[in-house]
Amino acid sequence: MRWIRAAVRGLLVFSLVMAGCVASGARADERGGGRGPLTLATAGDLTGYLRPLLEGWNRTHPGERVTLVELPDSADEARAQMATDLRGRGRFDVLNIDVNWTSQFAAAGWVRPLPRGRFALGSFLPPVVDTATYDGRLYAVPYVTNAGLLLYRKDVLAAEGVAPPRTWAQLERQARGIAPRYGLDGYAGQFLPYEGLTVNAAEAVYSAGGSILGDEGARVTVDSAASREGLEFLARGVRQGWIPRRALAYKEQESERAFSEGRLLFLRNWPYAYVLASAPGSKVAGKVGAVPLPGPGGPGTSVLGGSNLAVASHARHGDSAARLIAYLTSAGVQRQVLTRGALPPVRASLYDDPALVRAFPYLPTLRASVLSAAPRPRSPRYDQVSLVVQAVVHDVLGGRESPASAVRRLARELAAVSRRG
Repeated sequence: MRWIRAAVRGLLVFSLVMAGCVASGARADERGGGRGPLTLATAGDLTGYLRPLLEGWNRTHPGERVTLVELPDSADEARAQMATDLRGRGRFDVLNIDVNWTSQFAAAGWVRPLPRGRFALGSFLPPVVDTATYDGRLYAVPYVTNAGLLLYRKDVLAAEGVAPPRTWAQLERQARGIAPRYGLDGYAGQFLPYEGLTVNAAEAVYSAGGSILGDEGARVTVDSAASREGLEFLARGVRQGWIPRRALAYKEQESERAFSEGRLLFLRNWPYAYVLASAPGSKVAGKVGAVPLPGPGGPGTSVLGGSNLAVASHARHGDSAARLIAYLTSAGVQRQVLTRGALPPVRASLYDDPALVRAFPYLPTLRASVLSAAPRPRSPRYDQVSLVVQAVVHDVLGGRESPASAVRRLARELAAVSRRG
């Protein structure tokens, strides 16, 4: 279990829910020199998978050796240290960044545009490429992806003779009617006011057909009937009790623990939770299933998680940086990202590999979820956007504000964020 727990923490650094304008037309191999040594910055590699991958590169590229710098495990702390280095034109050449930082880093001029032709973008799961673009240009290359899944108790649903839910109505009916008969809470996600709540709220809004921001954060789109429907689904769950009030304090770890300890019928979480719940020592090992998140009339929409590889604007050896990124996103290395790091790869072919599917049975479901997923609200001021969403949605879940009032408040406060310079 130790390596799995480590994999969990490593994955969460990049799943949570906790994510410029440089010289026009700049190419990675035309700025900052050609080939030479590099420094790669990443949040803490708690599974220990990354150093062996870089050792493979260093053996075959002695003139372009990579030094790994591990920043704190916390995504917020890692981002702050990266930002400090980039503002000061420091030592980081390649950065492993949360997918939702791409817009902010690009808008600030901290990372440079990259030439699409140098990377096998056509081999990636299509939605992940969008997370690496800003203002129509490629500013990073997808490295790890992620999408939310609905985990469920196979044994309980089999005993009841029902299929796992595909719609919100089915989820609500089973969470209200079946869970109490087995002494279980019905449904939980991540509802503490932090990045995970932004993700859960966005998924509810997206699944109902709504949106939060448009035009890279320049347009606020949240005040809609779809947004109200999405927030009402979550608020109704708390009011009616099939979402337990204790879930309002859940982050990823607490919600996974509740499911693995046999206290939940349904759980929205990232794929790592499937791995933990299925591992020896879990009270529900062998009893776990996974399906795409449900929506109002069928499968819903997950938020994309994961991380991208970007090149600092001040990188000394741009050609080597691009070559390293191509190596880390190659099919063979991406396979090791999954098998050694327990992180979902961006290469589409790996999701159909029979050996990998046997080892990671959730891969086909995860692939479907990624293909229908959408990014979190994109904005150069995403950190402020997320704080607004967390505060407002937590008031809705706590019964302090109605969904109708909440979407109007979101529209006002997000518009104020977009006006800030």
